[in-house]
Amino acid sequence: MISKRMRTDHIGSFLRPQSLIEAFVSRGKNEIDDAALEKVQDAAIRDVVAKQEAVGLEVISDGEYRRLNWQVSFSDVEGWDLWEGSWRLFLQNPGHDAKEDEKPKTRGADAVEVFKVPATAKLRLSKNFPLKEYNSLKSATKNPAKAMIMGPDRVAQMCDIPNSGPSYETADAFLKDVTKIQNEMVGELVDAGCEYIQIDEPSYTGYVDKATLERIAARGEDPMKNLARAVDATNGAIVGHEGKACFGVHICRGNRASMWHREGTYEGIAEYLFANLKFDRLLLEYDSERAGGFEPLRYVPKGGPTVVLGLITTKTGEVEMVDDLLARIDNAQRFIDVDQLAISPQCGFASGIGGNILSEDAQWRKLEIMQETAARAWN
Repeated sequence: MISKRMRTDHIGSFLRPQSLIEAFVSRGKNEIDDAALEKVQDAAIRDVVAKQEAVGLEVISDGEYRRLNWQVSFSDVEGWDLWEGSWRLFLQNPGHDAKEDEKPKTRGADAVEVFKVPATAKLRLSKNFPLKEYNSLKSATKNPAKAMIMGPDRVAQMCDIPNSGPSYETADAFLKDVTKIQNEMVGELVDAGCEYIQIDEPSYTGYVDKATLERIAARGEDPMKNLARAVDATNGAIVGHEGKACFGVHICRGNRASMWHREGTYEGIAEYLFANLKFDRLLLEYDSERAGGFEPLRYVPKGGPTVVLGLITTKTGEVEMVDDLLARIDNAQRFIDVDQLAISPQCGFASGIGGNILSEDAQWRKLEIMQETAARAWN
């Protein structure tokens, strides 16, 4: 099993090659079948795996090259169809994740507000999509392979509960079934030998974002009760599997087409969040002023999880300087022991097929800089 103290990490997604984007477009237009799309995916994955290994990454992903976007990890579930809407939105503007009225490096529309899908029946796992990704990936690399799953709270926030009756009358009931299914998915990944499973929960930063908090208040809800429910669900996705793999939870403020979707420091949620999440690694966005300072890290239990500082931005092509990153790691040590720290990008390079606004050369150079920084910080 990989060490929870692994010093470098990445969130999983990489920029898609043009050949892969074109294959997805052709499949969406029914010009090719699934087998033809998978052939292109297989070739692209072999290439991105080789590039990760060349950079020296310890854990390898498939770049999320089988996904339209990061959210479809919870797609092959009867009773909640995420595929139809994802394909429809993709084909409206193929290869571009931003809408016409959105601009990179600005705050974009939050998917949980503009893209909601109602449940049409009680949920049942039809096919474990991350397991399919993992089984394909492990044949392409000798390194440990990483699986990524959209967290249960984010799934629940994307469900159109008012239009989900009689199957689901409340968000609590829907979330309970989502958590049960995700625990099943995690169990199957563990049984298949997956050593590192990451739960993506950008929903947590909604509990410090002013606009999101205003919407929660308008619904008459208590944000801290919602946060506690979310943490219970995230822990529930891995309960019973602890110690059988390395488990990480990734927290960011949105990452579509070099935009963000929430703002606010961790201060308002850190004490509860860090005390109650039962994960080995906390992958935290820290690449901009929106995330605030490192002071909230004082709440991370001593000797507990590794905090993976997301210091390297995937939103622009400007390549970080090693000395600047080392200075930030030194700053973080004021609040947490350096032995509990690691470094990564703040999010993936391409949460959707269109990806962020930077070149592939910049993408790989950023990861080289990450490796150089870690070698100097933890030599």
